[in-house]
Amino acid sequence: MGAGHSHGERPSLGPAPRHLRLLMAALVGPLVLATVVGLVLLWPDGDLEITGPGVDVERGTARVQAVVPCADEVAVEGCQAAEVELLSGPGAPGEALALLPYGDQAPDVVAGDRIIVSFTEQGREGEQYAFQDFDRGPPLLTLTILFAVGVLALSRWRGIGALASLAYSLVLIAVFTLPAIMAGSSPLAVAVVTAAAIMLVTLYLSHGLDMRTTVAMLGTLVSLVVIGSIGWVFTRVGHFTGLVDEGSQYISGIAAQVDLRGLLLAGLVIGALGVLDDVTVTQTWAVWELADVDPDASTRSLFVRAMRIGRSHVASTVNTLVLAYVGATLPLMLVFSALSLPFGIAVSQEIVAQEVVRGLVGGLGIIAAVPVTTAIAALVAGRLVRDRAAGGGPSHRA
Repeated sequence: MGAGHSHGERPSLGPAPRHLRLLMAALVGPLVLATVVGLVLLWPDGDLEITGPGVDVERGTARVQAVVPCADEVAVEGCQAAEVELLSGPGAPGEALALLPYGDQAPDVVAGDRIIVSFTEQGREGEQYAFQDFDRGPPLLTLTILFAVGVLALSRWRGIGALASLAYSLVLIAVFTLPAIMAGSSPLAVAVVTAAAIMLVTLYLSHGLDMRTTVAMLGTLVSLVVIGSIGWVFTRVGHFTGLVDEGSQYISGIAAQVDLRGLLLAGLVIGALGVLDDVTVTQTWAVWELADVDPDASTRSLFVRAMRIGRSHVASTVNTLVLAYVGATLPLMLVFSALSLPFGIAVSQEIVAQEVVRGLVGGLGIIAAVPVTTAIAALVAGRLVRDRAAGGGPSHRA
């Protein structure tokens, strides 16, 4: 979602001829129109009411001032509470007593910690507030700033577009994707519209409004179709239900209208988009650079040489993608190892199998992205090379 590559000066292939720009516009125009229509049709109206356990609980942040024993009326062995200063949420600003978890695995809370507290209005006096988690906002903000500085330092002005693209993607998911799925819309349809809306904006914002970006976008679109199609087939052949963890089980309890199997597909499509962006943009830029330094390059030679780059890119990217999904299930795989489950049975468990499907289907999308994007880029760049040779355009860089 906006990889933010920096490729130096623009290649001197010259502007694309008018008929080529019109052809690209004819390909992109229907995609833009379909995306806008999809956003309008699927946009949630905000009237959804959700009821269930935990829905009526309010949350806020607080700073621990002291840790004390629980009040006598709620005291059990090991029970502790925190005297907190409420920073946000119900009752803030103010002070309150928040119950703390206790036991061998309970988190160690000390004075000065920032925590997240839950508030239940129906609770008894002294039991309305309870520790939910640590407030990790400040360190996450620091890490975000370091990330932004790193992107800007490396990519300079191009990095501003990449960061804006990332912010746009996250906002779109928060205000459209999640509410639309909760409203009962098809998760796959919502994911497709989300991916198209992200792709159209972030690619042009990160990499510029030119022919190369359009080629990368077309390659990404074809690859997303491959991923969605293969994912749809194998989630049904594999009898996936989507009801595999506490999160999905909770959603099924408070929002029965959500299609959990479709939610699995939606995550697959959106999750693959960022990796595809990197692959398609890199391949397109590689073809353009090859064409720029070789004024006599044919479409075939551009394709063959760029595919050498693409093969190495696929090998590293697919490995990265699969390892990321394996890492997500590592604690669960340890459980299976402790139970001495055979590898085939462990992998067949749905909670593991869905990560396997995500990794392999995403890998197939990347494998499709490289030749498709390279072919489109070679056709377009080859035509620009011929136009430059015919028109006596600017000389190529050494």
